[in-house]
Amino acid sequence: MASNLDYLDPTLIPLEEKVKAYLEAEEDLRKATVEAKSLPNAAASEAQASAAFDHRPATGSFDQHADEVEQRLQNLHDDLTLLRREIIDMLPSRNEFVKVNLGYGPSRVGAFAVAHPDGAEPHYELRIVH
Repeated sequence: MASNLDYLDPTLIPLEEKVKAYLEAEEDLRKATVEAKSLPNAAASEAQASAAFDHRPATGSFDQHADEVEQRLQNLHDDLTLLRREIIDMLPSRNEFVKVNLGYGPSRVGAFAVAHPDGAEPHYELRIVH
């Protein structure tokens, strides 16, 4: 019975907080990706609306929104990479799941080796079951 309550261990709280931050960053990346993919449609709508009013942009101005979205995507990818590395370093073992409490019962987090076909040293892939 005690093994079923291992996920409530207070020493796992920093790991749990990192995993929650990772999941939130993953969700932010999904939303930013959707925004980036819908950007061409929004630009076409704006161009059509401005053409109807024969409106020209001010001299020296340019659309920065696409650049901002691309920069945001890159920042989110970098954040996820950093969080992934930190979580893998915090895990007590490799190639097995660790039970953690993400707020709705036991969830599992683990780092599993992924072998390269060219024989290079395997890297670890983060897996979260929630």
